[in-house]
Amino acid sequence: MADAHKLEILRGLVKFKSNTQKIWGVLVLLSIITAVEVAFGIYKPESLMSKFIGMKLLNWIFIILTIVKAYYITWDFMHMRDETKALRRMVVWTAVFLICYLIFILLQEGGYIESVYSSGFIKKDF
Repeated sequence: MADAHKLEILRGLVKFKSNTQKIWGVLVLLSIITAVEVAFGIYKPESLMSKFIGMKLLNWIFIILTIVKAYYITWDFMHMRDETKALRRMVVWTAVFLICYLIFILLQEGGYIESVYSSGFIKKDF
């Protein structure tokens, strides 16, 4: 582990003088992102209801904002910023591969269930 904590967020755009200030800064950043998500969820702007790669643009915004929140929670509150590069990569890449695998499984099963409901018979018998 590194000896000193890095007291900055947003890739060095905002710097803090103490660890306590940084914790409050990250909390404010996460609160702002959550407030934006809640506002979009309540108002659901019509301009964000268009389709983009098979999903509404609003859903893509929710997914991206959730990933940003997960990144900052892991990076700052779980102290991944102070770990070695190899450990950070090991944690991140394992999660990325598992998430991709989960998405693949969900898409496969979802396609099968959609075909069963639309055609009314079992297409594959496992």
